Amino acid sequence: MANIPKAVLYYSPVSVWSAVARLAILEKGYGQDEVDLRVVDIGKGENYDPTFLRLNAKATVPTLIVPYENSLTDVIESRYKALTDTKTIVEFLDKSRSAISRTQTTSSAPAPALSPATIAATMTCKIIIDEILHNELANPNTLAYVNARDDASLRLLAKERLPSLKQRQKALTDYLSQAENGSIRVSDKVKKLWIEKLDAITAILAVLLEAQKAQTGLDERGKANRVAFFRTARQAWEINLSEVLTQLSKEMVGPYTLGDQYSIADLHLAGWLTRVVKLAGGTESDDGNTIVKKLEAYIGGGFSLPRDFITEQARLENAKVDQQTKVGAFWDAVRERPSWREIYGGGLY
Repeated sequence: MANIPKAVLYYSPVSVWSAVARLAILEKGYGQDEVDLRVVDIGKGENYDPTFLRLNAKATVPTLIVPYENSLTDVIESRYKALTDTKTIVEFLDKSRSAISRTQTTSSAPAPALSPATIAATMTCKIIIDEILHNELANPNTLAYVNARDDASLRLLAKERLPSLKQRQKALTDYLSQAENGSIRVSDKVKKLWIEKLDAITAILAVLLEAQKAQTGLDERGKANRVAFFRTARQAWEINLSEVLTQLSKEMVGPYTLGDQYSIADLHLAGWLTRVVKLAGGTESDDGNTIVKKLEAYIGGGFSLPRDFITEQARLENAKVDQQTKVGAFWDAVRERPSWREIYGGGLY
């Protein structure tokens, strides 16, 4: 069995959605010899490398390369396919290791089913994953890149983001130059991707490179860029995120999305919420009530999540306990899981 082809997960150690895929691998009990983990340094633009683009033309992580089922043998040449969407990757990982799956496994760990068993629960998962967490309004990367709503926080954001943005800008510029002089051959589609990514990075750099200047020290273009940046940041944090959290709270049962059972939706929520908590100043040692208070204060404008969750045990015992938010209850539950501790034990990202 040693020669059986393995799946390969290309991931970034600082990527929200890569964390979701890694959480799935841990929750499903895959053995270390079943999935080969390979780091893609997105901070250096390695996801734009032509070699990686042959695996994933979207230049995104995670990317899971898996052998076709009929080639899972050491006597024939293996054939592979690439899964490039986080939702598809997680669903594949969930279905490929179970009590009834035919996938060969070397792990003796339990393989709990994460997909819900009822139509109603399936619909709730779909709403939370597709319509809330993977909606552009909830985009955690947008929140990260516009995480400043005044001059002081803009200076801090520039200090944090400029090094990687400059490296990615250089990588894209170099690739385009090599394509232009013929030292590498790529399709027009790849060139278009590089140009689009470079334009997006250049737009952010136009603001961050002048972050140390006071508003009065900017020229008219610089002032306009900063005003537009702050407008986008306020929209993302104060309006979009408050709507996302409110909708999320409405759909959740608590403490997990479907109640006491950990499901496929909780994988996505764990990665997304951890990023948002980090951006709002939370830490891995904060409990649920603390992170909610930090989120509410960071969003501002009097935003408040409903305190409408009480544990089933407290309800049955008719105990007089303070109700908490479903988001806070989820945080308390998920950060106790071994998978979350392994992924985020070194700090939130």
